[in-house]
Amino acid sequence: MSMFDQLKQLKQLKEMQDQLKKERVEAEKNGVRIIMNGKMEIEEIFLNPDLGVNQQEKAVKDCANDAVRKVQMSLAQKMSQMGNFGL
Repeated sequence: MSMFDQLKQLKQLKEMQDQLKKERVEAEKNGVRIIMNGKMEIEEIFLNPDLGVNQQEKAVKDCANDAVRKVQMSLAQKMSQMGNFGL
């Protein structure tokens, strides 16, 4: 792989990283909602005051896991569209 190809790939990766920063996914369960960005950072959590503590804890955990899966799927799709990086 030439140096030019490597620089081109780095540029593509940087562009993808910038896109991921802007991307937001949402997961909801039992009225609890989490919004996560493409860097897998939780930006917002909305709780449901009608749920008990144990129910809220489970809903938050489930929402966080679901949001992470959504970000991972989005990343995998973007990577497959970019092609082989010689990894």
